[in-house]
Order: sequence, then C-alpha cells, then structure tokens
Amino acid sequence: MCRGTHFGNHCSIPRFSYQALYMSVQQFSYLTLCTLVLEPVQYSGVKCSDEIPNVLTDDNYYFKKKRYVKKDGSCKMVVHHVPEEWLLWVTDIFTTLVEIRWRVMFLTFAFSYILSWLFFGILFWIIALTHGDMKNPNNEPCVYEVRSFTAAFLFSLETQTTIGYGFRGMSENCMIAIIVVTIQDVISVFIDTFVIGIAVAKMASARKRAQTVGFSNCAVISLRDDHLCLSWRVGDFRRNHMVEGTAHAQLVRHLAHSTGKVNVTYKDLNIEENNIILATTTTIVHKITPGSPLYKVSLKDLRKENFELVVSFTYTDDCTGILHQTRTSYTPSEILWGQHFQEMIRVTRRNYRVDYALFNHTVKVLVPELSAEEYDLKKYSQQPKHKPLHISSPTEKNRERLITAVSRENDVKFTITPIDAALETPSH
Repeated sequence: MCRGTHFGNHCSIPRFSYQALYMSVQQFSYLTLCTLVLEPVQYSGVKCSDEIPNVLTDDNYYFKKKRYVKKDGSCKMVVHHVPEEWLLWVTDIFTTLVEIRWRVMFLTFAFSYILSWLFFGILFWIIALTHGDMKNPNNEPCVYEVRSFTAAFLFSLETQTTIGYGFRGMSENCMIAIIVVTIQDVISVFIDTFVIGIAVAKMASARKRAQTVGFSNCAVISLRDDHLCLSWRVGDFRRNHMVEGTAHAQLVRHLAHSTGKVNVTYKDLNIEENNIILATTTTIVHKITPGSPLYKVSLKDLRKENFELVVSFTYTDDCTGILHQTRTSYTPSEILWGQHFQEMIRVTRRNYRVDYALFNHTVKVLVPELSAEEYDLKKYSQQPKHKPLHISSPTEKNRERLITAVSRENDVKFTITPIDAALETPSH
C-alpha cells in the first residue's frame, strides 16, 4: 500500500508467508497443466516465406532458391533473349496494354491524345498557311478564327473532343481541310473505343477476382477412411458463387547442378472429387495411393524433401462469365503431418454460417509417422487370416454329400449337393 508524504511516495510492503506462496504456485502450475491436457491444441497455420532454405543438387551441393509459384499465385520469371520481343508486344498491343500498370496506361493514353491533337493541329496550321489565311485577314479562310499555330491546335482539340466553343469552325472554301477533319473524327472514335475497352478489361481482370478466392496457408496429412490423405482448403470470400470449378495439383521437383543448370519435373496428383461447387469452403483431398508420388514419403522423408506442391482452382464467375484461376504453392515445411482442419461451418435454422476466422486453423490428431506404403503393409499384415478348408474324401462317413468349395479372395462359398442327385444323368 502506497501513500504520499512530503519526502515523496512511500510504500509499505505487507508481510507474507513463503509457504502460502509456494502452495499458490503449485496450484497455478496444476491448473495450467490440466488446461493444456484437456483442451485440444490448435494451430493457426505456418509462417509463409518466398524462399526455400536449401535444395540438394546431384553432386551434394546446396543452394538457396526462390519459390516456383509464390503464395499469391504469381510466378517470378525473368525472360531473356526473346526473338523479336518488341515486335511481339506491338503485334498484340491490346494484351500488352492490359498487362501494364495503371499509371503507365494513363500516361500512354494521355500522350496518344496529345500527339493526335498536335498532329492534326500542325496539319490545320499548314493548310491555313498555304491558303494565305495568316497574311491576309480579309481573305475567306479555310477554318474560321485560325490564323496562328495556337489557334490551329485549339481547333484540333475542340474538334476531337467535340467541345465546340463557337468561335472556330469549318468553311466551304477548302476541300482538303474538310477531308482532314473527317479523318480526325474517325481516328478519335477509334482512340476512345480502344481506351474504354482496355480500361474495362483491366477492371474485369481475372487477377482481381482471383484475390477473392483463397487457399489455406498450409496443407495437412491425416487419416481419412483409414488411408493417408493430403488435403488443403479453398474458399470463396464473396457472396456470389461461381458457375463451376475444377481443382488441380502438381508436384514440382527441382534438380540443380553445380554448373547452375536446373531440371524441373512435374507430376500430377490425382484428386477424386475435383469438380467443386464452391458454395462454402471446401477441403480438397488427395488420397495417397500406390500411384501417388508421395506414397513412399514418411514424416522423416518429408522434412528432407525439396519439392513444391502447386495447387490451382479454375472456375467461371457467374456475374461476368469470365474464366478465372487461383494458384498457390506449398513447400514441405508448410505441409503439417498429423493434423486436420478445424470445422468452420455452423448450421442454423435459416442458413449456413461460415466462420473465416478458422480458415487456417488446424487441430492435431494421431497419425502414424510411416509412409503410406509402410502403413498399408502394416495394416494388411494385421488382418486375420482364414483357416485352410478341409474337404472330406468320398470314402469317409459323409460320402452321401458332395462338397464344392469356391474361394474368391477371403470369402468362401459352399455349395452342398446330395451325391445321388449329383451323379444322376439327365434322361433323354
């Protein structure tokens, strides 16, 4: 307890018993231990990085490498020595302008408008100069109130933007000026159409819609129907749903040489239910069967692997009808062994409630640290074996019956027929 004096704050510490303090610490430790034992352990995912620590080369050489596909789905590729690269960009100018940044696009279109105004302004100035409108103010001009370069530039701007202030206008004296105005109007329509089309295409870009469809930060390996399965989550963060969706997964491996050469191999992972209606969050499951590249990978082997699991989800938006694709990747450190995703869907009287706060949460479960191959062998070895079937010979006491045994796998079917009926021959 503290109180103020003229010398400052003075605090008196109450006396306590060391034995009482020791008992309190013991009770607190016991309650904490009970809480940790009784409550399930939850994990909010793993920390993602764009770098994979080390990659083993063919001659036991380690080097650091970047992700093949980053977590946001982009591929960090730099292309060099493309033949006729500038020609390819100019040939497909629409796609080039759609892919550039907004600020570059605005600057490009601003310069295109300014250059067109300047070009036709120079033409009108040359027409007025050759017609004599500059020297003789009393002469009937080709373009009214255009007697300088500034006036010619303003007339070009007013014509292309259809402002029409009323001071400058065409006359019937020069056919060449009329032809130039007609060409400028047609070109201005093409420029406006091009600008609007590119702006709409950029706003409706698949990359923007792909940002509202996300994958979980990690993948998990757990048991499903007594089989080891690799699974990850995908969810749509918008209210409107897509028309259809297809999930795909590939295992990408990198084999690097000390010379700097890198070999990249791809192996598809089989997904049984890959056609998905993404109304709620869905867990994509890959069953680790003998045909899977992960069939011989155990927990110990997984920590030594250097592959990259690239997953994608291709779908059609129901509002725009545009095909989109969302991608991400998982490294071996982001694949959690012996965990499964926490349930995030709750059913109410009126609707289904999805809690996206649990989208990346996993719960630890019991899973053997064996590979799928070792787990299947152990599982089949523990199954009970059938005893061999003993069929009595016809010379023993049960000679009056004929026993026919047909064995299929582990099931045995008996057909018991009287011997007299079996030995009868059909009468003709």
